[in-house]
Amino acid sequence: MARPVPPRDKYFLRSLHQEIDFYDRKLAYVDKHVVFATPAEREEAKGKLITKRAALEKTAKELAASGVEYNEAELPRSFRVSADAALHNGEAA
Repeated sequence: MARPVPPRDKYFLRSLHQEIDFYDRKLAYVDKHVVFATPAEREEAKGKLITKRAALEKTAKELAASGVEYNEAELPRSFRVSADAALHNGEAA
């Protein structure tokens, strides 16, 4: 029996944004506080987190582009930084 697909609405997008922000914080933690035996192990751990985050980011951006509404204040910090940079460069966000 097939599992029901969750609705792709503003609440789903909000949870994606929260999860992306969680991965951003995890990446920062791994980068600054976790001790690894070799630099290669650190890069491997970061790579896994980045891969998971990238999939979430792609879905979130697709939903936003398709017209799913969202609150600017609920965007992940990494999204807000790029939106602020675009505004400073004179581009539309």
